[in-house]
Amino acid sequence: MSPLKRQRYAMPDDVREALTRNSLLKAYRDRPPYQQNDYIGWITRARVDGTRNRRIAQMLQELAQGNRYMKMKYTAKKRMRERNG
Repeated sequence: MSPLKRQRYAMPDDVREALTRNSLLKAYRDRPPYQQNDYIGWITRARVDGTRNRRIAQMLQELAQGNRYMKMKYTAKKRMRERNG
């Protein structure tokens, strides 16, 4: 029996542009792969532009603050903190 795998989402251009424009691409890349994928999947499943824009804004805010992931408390693992400085 094989374990279930999550669908992998490609990063849309508008999300990449928002991360780059806000100097948060590195913060995004420093998150665990499952968080990166969850953010993209959550954003791309929005049915209307207003929802999509709010989700992008929330992701940007959480990455900028560094202590949240999908409105939950997040603490980077020690090796991530050491790598960042």
